[in-house]
Amino acid sequence: MTTRDLVLIALFAAITAVLGLFPALTLPITGVPVTAQTLGVMLAGSILGARRGGLALVVFLVLVAVGLPLLAGGRGGAAVFSGVTAGFLFSWPVAAFVIGWLTEKAWSRYALLHAVSINVFGGILIVYAGGIAWMVAVAGIPLDKALYGSLPFIPGDALKVIAAATAAVALKRYQQHPLGQSA
Repeated sequence: MTTRDLVLIALFAAITAVLGLFPALTLPITGVPVTAQTLGVMLAGSILGARRGGLALVVFLVLVAVGLPLLAGGRGGAAVFSGVTAGFLFSWPVAAFVIGWLTEKAWSRYALLHAVSINVFGGILIVYAGGIAWMVAVAGIPLDKALYGSLPFIPGDALKVIAAATAAVALKRYQQHPLGQSA
């Protein structure tokens, strides 16, 4: 790991924290807040690649676990990892890693459609799978209610997918993408 890698990992952990400053809107059906932080997950994977993107989210979650109020609404501490939203949180490093890995594999032909598809898979499907599975298994929410309760998140997540994909493709176009320098 180079100093540059460490700086990029810290930077994307910080970006994810800053995205938590946007006011959260909690949905009554599931109790899960709508936040901008999954944009940080998508950006970390799309821009940093698998290893660094996943590590950025691990660093972020460690900071949350030690009590820093970095989640939407100023939440932090170990208790958030046992709540109804914990499955979403646990999925973030996995999602960033998968987005990064798929981006690395598609790099030679990487374009907006690839970027959108990759971010939908990692940033929506993987995150939702982890979050919904946790709600069903740990919080005791019936699967149909958890699935139905997740529907209102899709429009916002689609906007985040477009933003992350556009940023990654633009960086590639201008040869400033970190993957092009040391993946």
